[in-house]
Amino acid sequence: MTPPAQALLRRGVVLEWITLGWNVAGVAILAVAAVRSASVALAGFGLDSLIEIGASTVVLWELSGTGEARQRRALRLIGAAFVALGAYIAVQSAVALISAHRPDGSALGIGWTAVTAACMFTLAWLKRRTGRSLGNPVLETEGRVTFIDGLLAVAVLLGVVLDAALGWWWADPLAGLVIVYYAAREAVDIFRPEAGESEGAG
Repeated sequence: MTPPAQALLRRGVVLEWITLGWNVAGVAILAVAAVRSASVALAGFGLDSLIEIGASTVVLWELSGTGEARQRRALRLIGAAFVALGAYIAVQSAVALISAHRPDGSALGIGWTAVTAACMFTLAWLKRRTGRSLGNPVLETEGRVTFIDGLLAVAVLLGVVLDAALGWWWADPLAGLVIVYYAAREAVDIFRPEAGESEGAG
């Protein structure tokens, strides 16, 4: 591996460790905020943080080795994380809307999601740029996971703020549904090439 490629690889590893550490802290903070406010959106965002921890762990594992087989396995794991995230948020948001669940306001949740949005968008841009330069589709794909984490932070932030400021209880679970489309789209993009390869092999 050339020195420039080694530098890119080190940058990718550092970015993943930053993401991992941020989300470990986020799980604890969001757990407190979700329990205090009974917010479906904040609870869902906490789960997203868990999935992001898993995705970062997968990428760190992939960056420690080489080979297309390892990359394909890592991509499938990230795709499965997208599916799990979308399914959970869809179910929880639907239940909250049907039951007219009314969460309480959460200053902690508002503050954390606002800072997280800015952090995740920055990390996502750096990961996708580094992954593209390195020619590593796993790091580039995980950059999209991080971008979705930022989108979810914005959606959750809007939902919690609208509920706290205007009493729009439905904004909290509706915020969760916003991310389902993006999660589904990314999962399809990850698994579709594999489906095409299988058809070609057949």
